[in-house]
Amino acid sequence: MSDGERMLRLAETRIGEKYVNVCVPKNNKNWHGPWDCAEFMSWLVYQVGGFLYGCVDNAANPATVEAYTGAWQADSERLGTRVPWTQAAATVGGVLLRYPPGPGMMGHIVVGDGEGGTVEAMGRAYGVRRGKVSGRHWDTGVLLPNFTYGASDRQLQLAEPSGLYAIGQPNMKASVVRSIQRALKDFGINPGPINGEYNDLTAAAVGAFQATKGIIVDGQVGPQTARRLKIDL
Repeated sequence: MSDGERMLRLAETRIGEKYVNVCVPKNNKNWHGPWDCAEFMSWLVYQVGGFLYGCVDNAANPATVEAYTGAWQADSERLGTRVPWTQAAATVGGVLLRYPPGPGMMGHIVVGDGEGGTVEAMGRAYGVRRGKVSGRHWDTGVLLPNFTYGASDRQLQLAEPSGLYAIGQPNMKASVVRSIQRALKDFGINPGPINGEYNDLTAAAVGAFQATKGIIVDGQVGPQTARRLKIDL
């Protein structure tokens, strides 16, 4: 069995466990939650590979060091291999990463099953569960250093997300951004000026809103967050 498959199989044993934004002891093989997305993934890496990855300090105590999607972004640039997200989706145990939209904000990270599915700590409303790759935004795929993987020559039918509003996204309508900003303000969350610009303030407000709803906290508005905001993209 490849390391990638071992990581996926271990992830599957935690399906149904709770999501809370906590620090997980990476060296505790008997940990059964709660989890957040980066802590879950860094725990899996430590259990399978015996090393820290995606943590704020990979030389720190594995029992107390924090994992973070921003650290996964940094580590994937210098440790291991970045691959197209489509390749990671076709690799058993491939990692799919969404970068944090800004300093101190959260991204998202999952392990793929090689067939277009995922196992992930999805959010407080969902816990650890199976998901899917298609129709969601991913910045990169990651293959971990010194990990073995099976063949990844599957041709999966994967779609880019439609109607995504996020920092740096092209072709966003200012009128829709203003609708997002007004909806956030109506929910009691300050998005900054209602100016039709999807900036750091808006992304941070979206993340705060997502946290209150227990859904993926990534500062991006796709179909799921739009439904919760009661707006039409």
